[in-house]
Amino acid sequence: QHRLHEMSRGGSTSTIEIEKAVMRAIDVGYCHINSAYIYQNEEEIGRAIQMKLANGTVKRGDLFYTTKLWNTFFHPELVQTCLESSLRKLQLSYVDLYLIHSPTALKPGEDPIPEDIHGNITFDTALEKCKDAGLTKSIGVSNFNHKQLEKILNKPGLKYKPVLLLLGNLWVECHPYLNQSKLLEFCKSNDILLVAYAPLGSDLRKKWVKKENLVILQDPVLNAIAEKHRRTPAQVALCYQLQRGVVALAKSFSEKRIKENFQFLSTLSALWDGLFGRFPMCIWVKLISLCSLWVYVFRVRREFHLF
Repeated sequence: QHRLHEMSRGGSTSTIEIEKAVMRAIDVGYCHINSAYIYQNEEEIGRAIQMKLANGTVKRGDLFYTTKLWNTFFHPELVQTCLESSLRKLQLSYVDLYLIHSPTALKPGEDPIPEDIHGNITFDTALEKCKDAGLTKSIGVSNFNHKQLEKILNKPGLKYKPVLLLLGNLWVECHPYLNQSKLLEFCKSNDILLVAYAPLGSDLRKKWVKKENLVILQDPVLNAIAEKHRRTPAQVALCYQLQRGVVALAKSFSEKRIKENFQFLSTLSALWDGLFGRFPMCIWVKLISLCSLWVYVFRVRREFHLF
């Protein structure tokens, strides 16, 4: 059965320790590894995967690997080229999920983030051909809003319907300060699985974040809930996503935290009962937005409801 795991290991980071972190994650039991062409770390991830395959820790079928089509490869003749580049670095014959990284086409060339932005994303047959060629088992999109999703879902001649996981996955930034509730509702109504990257927040783009804003894992509400139920703030934030039916992509270099974030799944039911049984659903917790996002894809509100 081809399925996406509820907890995953994110891969957008520097290459210095990524190889060790991936091996630790596989040893702990993570099966889903997420990266992308633009992250420039797939050679390190590939070495880690190959070592674990070679020593018998896992089999290829045990792993679910996701990579992404970068924005400078949107021309139909370049789509498969980008995927084949990732496969060479990973030393794999296929990936499990191939995503459009974001709905913004960029000028092709050596510069991965050119200043000249042009064109709109057209979901044509090029991505479908990658699936037909056996280079990926499934294809999907990342950072799309519901209007962009509707445009794709209503495309004449769409070869693979959502139930076959063509667009069965949507990856967006999603955490307690940006809960994407309306987008999640839309996804559920269309049998699309929402995948949350940065479920614990992220310091990846510090220039986008106001210094005076709270860090999610330091939020007093999350910490109070965590203390009451003898969990960590990270576990509460991850539980929040899984309870909503959202797949969470967690990232850490720390062996302790890698284990901590994964092993809490064994006691997830008890944590859910505590969080959502003892805290009435009618009590709304208002929090301030983590940052003022300028990305055009989503309109971010200053206030939102956690539960």
